[in-house]
Amino acid sequence: MRNKVWTTRARGRPPGRFHSYDDIRLLEYLVRISVKNEIDSGKFFSCFLDAFQHVEATCGELSIECRVKTRDHAIFLITNTHKVVAQFPIPAHILAKTNPLKEFTYRSSFMRNSVQETKSNHYQIKDLRVGMKRINIKARALEVPQPRVVATRFGFYANLTNVLVTDETGTIQLPLWNKQTDGISAGDLIQVENANVVVFRGVRQLKIGRSGKVSVVKNS
Repeated sequence: MRNKVWTTRARGRPPGRFHSYDDIRLLEYLVRISVKNEIDSGKFFSCFLDAFQHVEATCGELSIECRVKTRDHAIFLITNTHKVVAQFPIPAHILAKTNPLKEFTYRSSFMRNSVQETKSNHYQIKDLRVGMKRINIKARALEVPQPRVVATRFGFYANLTNVLVTDETGTIQLPLWNKQTDGISAGDLIQVENANVVVFRGVRQLKIGRSGKVSVVKNS
């Protein structure tokens, strides 16, 4: 039987024919974590081997702990300053390899660009234009009015506060609903993530959707 020739029609899978679909998803996930934390994939995988042998290993700012060992797999916990990043099993046949992540480095440049693009989505208020999406911005709460009850388009009632935020380049309105204003006071430095720039009744606003969030960086 002829060996199959690997072509670009293979939906982006690397030429490691011995990997199952679950293996591929796991290895891609490991590469994604290494790229996000700016760790070389080879070094990252070797940290799992160290943790497998010595229970714990440190890789950059990440701590890796081997929590369970069985004949078929080992379960690893990844934390960053005691905050859980991920926990998953790695099959024994993958741990037996030198560096299976190298087959997925062809995707690392794309993942790295995506991470850098996310980081670069931090803007100043003067740069915001209506229609921009997934905006990250750090600004100071200039005015935090008392919430008012409004009727939504779905027929429900909710508390709305139009917070005015500012940086050294300008101001913009930030509508916050219900508990989104909890803990925010005038003068606080806040971080807004994944917001969209819209206009409502002629006023430019930062709209926080389901994937967006607002948090206090520093109290006044």
